[in-house]
Amino acid sequence: MSSTTTTTSDTELIVSWHEMSLQINCYFSIFLFVFGIIGNILNIFVLLQKSLRLNPCAWLFLISSFANIIVILSGLSTRIISNWTIDLTDTIGWLCRFRVFILYTSRTIATWLILLASIDRWLLSSLNAHYRKFSTLKEVQRGTILIMIFSIITYLPIFYCYEANLINTPLKCYSKTILCRIFIDQSYICVTILFPLILMFLFGFMTMSNVRKSKYRVQSPLLSRINCHDHRQRHFKLIDRHLLIMLLVQISFLALLTLPQAIQQIYSTITRNQIKTSLHIQIENSIYSFVILLTYLASGIPFYIYTLCGGCVFQEAFFILMRRIKRIIICQQK
Repeated sequence: MSSTTTTTSDTELIVSWHEMSLQINCYFSIFLFVFGIIGNILNIFVLLQKSLRLNPCAWLFLISSFANIIVILSGLSTRIISNWTIDLTDTIGWLCRFRVFILYTSRTIATWLILLASIDRWLLSSLNAHYRKFSTLKEVQRGTILIMIFSIITYLPIFYCYEANLINTPLKCYSKTILCRIFIDQSYICVTILFPLILMFLFGFMTMSNVRKSKYRVQSPLLSRINCHDHRQRHFKLIDRHLLIMLLVQISFLALLTLPQAIQQIYSTITRNQIKTSLHIQIENSIYSFVILLTYLASGIPFYIYTLCGGCVFQEAFFILMRRIKRIIICQQK
């Protein structure tokens, strides 16, 4: 009698967890899709403004916004579709592999571009003039090409490892063998999450150290003269300072929203050989689904971070964009 009661209780809990997971996956996915696409599109238009587009760090933010749009489209669109109809990426092998490859590659590109931005801020803040010379648009463009090539090569094994219509896996489109699962999951954890985050925080601390040291440098009296050149220098320094703040806040949110997936995947790998109940598996799958959604929040949130933390520089560019859009709408209505 007790065994029957326990089994019935577990079944009810499994159904509850499954229903809750479906509801979160449905409505939160739609919210993140709209929230992320609008935010990244606005980001692109704002960062294309004349006052920002030639700045190396702003240029990296711009390209990462394109990468984030690809992440959201390739990842969330199929999740939303699966709530109403069959998700073809779960049933067609080549489509499954192509979608995961695009998703992982674009997410890695977006993350490493933020790392490159943190390196650029460190170079620019350095007291060594030789290092500061590397903080140029040309250098970050070269770095972006290398990051794209590196990301593509890293996830080419997906075309061998992933398969559709799998059972007893967190997703139907997943790694087909244990070795593939360990390799792809650990590559993702290290290359896309842990390694770049560690370097981001390292260069972030080094940049703040450079900024503190620069305050104690002796300034020549000639540099205190107010002229047109000095005004332009102060304007560019203001942009650089706000870009640094935006970068540091984004790195913090990136860590907060992506580390749970890394922790979950490490736990899943460690406990893969343990015998688990149906309830335990359902809970793990629900948690896995939720932490994945958090990574899409990381891809959609940059614009809102920049707006709140970008100071007058980003906000002014945003308001200029809004005024231009307003003028275009008024002209079309006439």
